[in-house]
Amino acid sequence: MSTSANHSVPTDGKYRTAPVLSTEMPKGIPYIIGNEAAERFSYYGMTGILFAFLTEYLRNSSGSKTPLDPNVANQWVHYFIMAVYAFPLLGAVLSDWLFGKYRMIISVSLLYCLGHGLLAAMDYPAVTHIEPKIVLAMGLGLIALGSGGIKPCVSAHVGDQFGAQNKHLIPRVFSWFYFSINAGSAVSMFLTPWLLENHGPGWAFGVPGIFMVLATFIFWLGRFTFAHIPPSGVGFFRETFSVDGIRAILNLVPLYLMVLPFFSLFDQQHSSWVEQAKHMNCNFFGYEILPAQIQAVNPVLILLFIPTFAYLLYPLAARFFEVTPLRKVGVGLLLGTLAFVVVALAQERIDHGETPHFSWQILAYLIMTAAEVLVSITVLEFSYTQAPRKMKSFVMGVFLFISMALGNLFTARVNEHISVRKAAGSAVLQGANYFWFFTAVIAITTALFIVWSQFYRGRTYIQGEQD
Repeated sequence: MSTSANHSVPTDGKYRTAPVLSTEMPKGIPYIIGNEAAERFSYYGMTGILFAFLTEYLRNSSGSKTPLDPNVANQWVHYFIMAVYAFPLLGAVLSDWLFGKYRMIISVSLLYCLGHGLLAAMDYPAVTHIEPKIVLAMGLGLIALGSGGIKPCVSAHVGDQFGAQNKHLIPRVFSWFYFSINAGSAVSMFLTPWLLENHGPGWAFGVPGIFMVLATFIFWLGRFTFAHIPPSGVGFFRETFSVDGIRAILNLVPLYLMVLPFFSLFDQQHSSWVEQAKHMNCNFFGYEILPAQIQAVNPVLILLFIPTFAYLLYPLAARFFEVTPLRKVGVGLLLGTLAFVVVALAQERIDHGETPHFSWQILAYLIMTAAEVLVSITVLEFSYTQAPRKMKSFVMGVFLFISMALGNLFTARVNEHISVRKAAGSAVLQGANYFWFFTAVIAITTALFIVWSQFYRGRTYIQGEQD
């Protein structure tokens, strides 16, 4: 039975400024999840075709095709993803300090929409009279800025809807939050490569832009239902540099550094895995799968794995040992290592002149997706609970910057090094050696994580709950 007490919830004259006292699921959650599904459709639809576009469809201002070398395309993809995960640190500070999460999300969503519009316009150089590469850089930059305001705030905004009486629902709602991300991306990763192949870049980049407009509208509809935790002003800096704030950051930074290689590997599904799929037999019972469409396997599996882990595997494992967040992450890192072993073995066959079936990548996706459930969802939830109440978005920003931005920077710099050496006539990390290199990196850090996790000591902070 609900213990709701709406009349006692403080407001700022327009919005509620604290969670409703209730044992039920907060009423604003459907708006957040609907927004996230549409926003993720737009992001993953665009990201899913970016590598294929750069290596097959990129044109110059005269309309002639000027595709990029795969290693150079890798740099574009991973520098963009790096920016997507680097700007959240700035967005988090502005959100927690000045604007609040809702205002930050709704404002930067407009930049996001404009960025998608530029990418769609890139296919019409005769109309824009601008070099498509310049339009591409501008569009990707605006999307990265928009994402920088959304990413650290939206997951923290989810947690802000809960108080002391319904905090036990946080793990469940974060699972469904992640479910919504992958419901949107599953559809877009299958649809947008088809649009690119059959209708060109204008439609392939334009449709995700329409979904971003829809995402913004859905979020705006929930404005009077949300709990709007006010920005902390200078209190944000006092808490960030307080004993508790510094302790929380110092506790979490080693975790973020040790999952950095995981995201370096994971995001290569959008680049090196697509390139590898071009050299595979992609026939599926008479239907020819586009190499970029294989990425849709990951979000489809997420839709299956989230309830399987939450309602079957975790309760089953709990009968034998305590299922802690750090144990989940440790197992996930081991699985991430195994997934890249599979990809490296497939590349070995390609290097020997064979054309392996894309089921090799399906196996790798199965293992990597299980690892994603164990690592991504867990670190997301764990970061929120370990962050002091006035710096939730900031801690999310630190996580995204260290683990994901620097992880993609590492991948981009490796590919940049390969390109430089190739231009000088000295080939390094070619073929399977490329994948074995990344496998070794994550294997070493996984071993370090297993040792470090035995000594972690943290503290949990929930909105509306007293110390």
